[in-house]
Amino acid sequence: MAKVLLLNGSPHANGCTATALREMMDVFAAEGIDTELIHIGNKTIRGCLGCGTCSMTGKCVIDDLVNEFAPKFEAADGLVLGSPVYYGSPNGTLLAFLDRLFYSTHFSKHMKVGAAVVSARRGGNTASFDVLNKYFGLSGMPVATSTYWNQVHGFTPEDVKKDLEGLQTMRNLARNMSFMIRAIADAKEKYGLPEVETDAFTSFPDGK
Repeated sequence: MAKVLLLNGSPHANGCTATALREMMDVFAAEGIDTELIHIGNKTIRGCLGCGTCSMTGKCVIDDLVNEFAPKFEAADGLVLGSPVYYGSPNGTLLAFLDRLFYSTHFSKHMKVGAAVVSARRGGNTASFDVLNKYFGLSGMPVATSTYWNQVHGFTPEDVKKDLEGLQTMRNLARNMSFMIRAIADAKEKYGLPEVETDAFTSFPDGK
């Protein structure tokens, strides 16, 4: 069975972001997609040390939730990143987690389906949405979209439940993501995955 991991980057396990993610989980269940919701927003996650140890070991030198999550990510078919908006950007804890996760892991993320979901009282959603999508774009992960930006509005979970268009967007996102996961699996079996070239590395040494 295909599986999607959902990361809740909010400090609140049952807050606005979680409300949006659970709306998706109901659809995934109906589509026959297994899910796991992982709450990291209230964890102590420090940023990357830039030590380079992971280039030799394939895991982060800071042995915390990042290394614990990595095997689940490797086995998963899709990843949803959920975050509240803080000063027009995603939660710093989530960003520290993602920087280390994506940089330290050497397994291929190619063709795993990604989706970003953001929650705000009013503004900053699209800027935060853009930041989260960059992790997918740099990793060869197709990005799932919906019928509007993947966002919900509200100050409380009760407010989010009144954002009918936002919840509709979450449901459509989960359906689209389910379709993409199945389509990629079918194409992989029939054609194989696209070739990935990695030899070229532009650095312009000596100013050339």
